[in-house]
Amino acid sequence: MTDELGVREMTDGWVMALGRDALVTVLLVGAPVFALSMGVGLLVSLIQATTQLHEQTLAFVPKIVAVFIGFLLFGGWMLRVLVAFAQRAFAQLGSVP
Repeated sequence: MTDELGVREMTDGWVMALGRDALVTVLLVGAPVFALSMGVGLLVSLIQATTQLHEQTLAFVPKIVAVFIGFLLFGGWMLRVLVAFAQRAFAQLGSVP
């Protein structure tokens, strides 16, 4: 909504839309690394169950390596998504009194 000067007003709907956009962005950015971590964790759990080798570091270290590789592979895309969200948010905030 705009007032008589053409300036957008901060309404509940506008704030909810910005919050929804922020949540979607967080889910998009976190999903690839989370999926890699979950996949590696499942694979390590299956290996541990079949070999009956229950070493704690065997479950922890591969997940850390997978997350690091995920950041290397998807880091550029993640940064572009975050920058696009920040640009949209700041553009919208610029028109609110």
